[in-house]
Parts: sequence; C-alpha cells; structure tokens
Amino acid sequence: MKAMILAAGRGERMRPLTDKTPKPLLKAGGKSLIEHRIERLAAAGFEDLVINHAHLGAQIAAALGNGRRWGIRIRYSPEEQALETGGGIFRALRWLGPGPFVVVNADIWTDFDFRRLRRAPAGLAHLVLVPNPSQHPQGDFALSAGRVRYDGTPRYTFSGIGLYRPELFAGCRPGAFPLAPLLRAAMDRGQVEGELHAGRWFDIGTPERLHALDRMLRISDDDAPLERHSDSTPSTP
Repeated sequence: MKAMILAAGRGERMRPLTDKTPKPLLKAGGKSLIEHRIERLAAAGFEDLVINHAHLGAQIAAALGNGRRWGIRIRYSPEEQALETGGGIFRALRWLGPGPFVVVNADIWTDFDFRRLRRAPAGLAHLVLVPNPSQHPQGDFALSAGRVRYDGTPRYTFSGIGLYRPELFAGCRPGAFPLAPLLRAAMDRGQVEGELHAGRWFDIGTPERLHALDRMLRISDDDAPLERHSDSTPSTP
C-alpha cells in the first residue's frame, strides 16, 4: 500500500516563517514537520510515498531526496499552483496505483499508528477523526457505529489522515478542487467509515503553536503525554 503526504499549502497563518521556508520544512523537536510524518509512515511499513508540493516546493525535494535515508521511495508531484486537497490527490493517482492508499497532511503532529490503516476500507474511504480542539468545537463529521456522516452527533474533527480508494475520484477532472464534496457524496451513500483517535494530535497552524510543540517535544522526547489543542482551525478536506 502506498501513501501520500499533502505538502502544497502556502501556510499563510505561519507567516513570516513560511515566506522563505515551506511550511512542511518548519522544525519541531529538531525535525521538520514532514520528517515526523515520514518516520511514522516508514515505521508502519509504507515503502512508497508521493509528496505534492507547490510553494517553495523545490526546497522540499532537496531536503528529503529520494527517501533512501528512511528506507523508502519518494516520488514528487509538483504543482505550479496548489490544486487543493482533491485536485492534488487526483493528480497523483497515476503514482498511487489502483488500490487503496493513505493520505496525510504534512502540517500535523500525531502519535497515530499508521499500521491501523494497512487494509482496504469497506467503502470508498476511512477517515481518522479526533476530539474537537478548543478552536474547532463544532467538529467536521459525525461518527456512529463506525460510519462517518456529514450530519448528526456526536461530531468530531477530521485529523487530516484518511484511507481512500481511487474510485472516490471517479468522474473528476484535472484542476483545483476540494475533497470534502466527494466525501459528503460518499457519506450519503453510506460508503465512508471511520475511527476516533484519542491519542495525541496537533494541528500546527501558527508560529506560536509550532514553538510550543518544539518545546514540548524537546522536553518529552516524544514520550510524555502532551496536552491536545490547536491554535488554529483544523484543515478540512
């Protein structure tokens, strides 16, 4: 199974840090945000990664190379202009193959075990949800009996981690478009399942939150429990 890391965002809320450095290369705990994600995926047995990039994307490719240092293979999907989540994934389908694949945002930090996603979803998608952070109390989706719905309760926040079948993108055309409408249509047909991750999860949305995460990772060495909250509204699909 292959995985994709979404790394094409401009990171407007992180300015001025992202004026000269792409957001995925900002560091916390001595490593860039995207390195944390790569390490987790590699540890879970994912050997082939696709990374899209746009703003200052050449820096990402130069910093990560072909993935050999993690024992994996990295292919890049450059975008002249960011294609949004849906458009970026659709453009990379040629490299993700005919089977299910994992997609994760580069700008989150989590202790989620990606080995849990090394299976085919029953429907078109499997979403990892998390308890709502203080800045996003309304959540994104409802979760009940393993099924994800757009309406209903209880509601949780989308973590930026999902397992998808290529068929979710049937009928799509090249260009920029969001993922959320595709997921909502699939939810209406009962084809989206999900799970709640109650562990550690952070949406890195401001310089202040990045600095706070950096301090906590250096102190905890990635082991001690960390308080979960976000200084920005989590990214929706």
